[in-house]
Amino acid sequence: MQWLRDMWTREGPGIPKDAPKRTGLALFAEILVREWWEMVKLNILFILASLLVVTLPAALVAMARVSVALVEDRNTYLLRDFTEAFLRYFWRATAWGLALAGGLAIGIHAILTYAAGARDNLLLSVPLAIALVATAFLAVLACHLIVLMVMRDLPALRLLRLAALASVIRPLPALAALAFVASLWLAHILFYPVSVFMPATFNFSLGMFAAAFGVHRASVLVLDLPEAMQPHRRFIK
Repeated sequence: MQWLRDMWTREGPGIPKDAPKRTGLALFAEILVREWWEMVKLNILFILASLLVVTLPAALVAMARVSVALVEDRNTYLLRDFTEAFLRYFWRATAWGLALAGGLAIGIHAILTYAAGARDNLLLSVPLAIALVATAFLAVLACHLIVLMVMRDLPALRLLRLAALASVIRPLPALAALAFVASLWLAHILFYPVSVFMPATFNFSLGMFAAAFGVHRASVLVLDLPEAMQPHRRFIK
């Protein structure tokens, strides 16, 4: 049974120290090729950890913790890192998950309502556009918030402010990551039943890795800002 234990606990593969540094899509592809088997195992862990549904937010954040480690090329011990993150962030992830899911549900409901009404009344296209922008921003905010949560322990209000700042500074990479995630699930729908194993093998972990990769730079930028420039509490003289 040694091989089975090693599959989940051994250190992930690394890269040569003298290898040239890549950026952008080239770096994304390089990490994906190097870590694809870890992502398959991570996908399985996520599915198992979220079977109870109420554990879904914590499983999502634990998957984000491992994904950030892959983006930063840090040593990962998959089962240990996932389990530790799941337990450590369980209550915070659940609270934020409920809040963000509620906000996204309201935004999607508003989009569908105004889209139906805009067919007969063009004036409703204005609130429709507002609902689209607000919902897209909330989705981008959610990506940054999850990644920032696993990168640094921060008070809830400061975490929200930094996530909002990161979403304003660099929204496009996050939107591109979300579009990539949407394309994964669209491919699953279009090519079903041939694509029946996509969710079970890599859809969840690859989607989270894409989100973490897309928002990582903005997250590092806002965390590295001087203290005086970061959104923080007001000082009372």
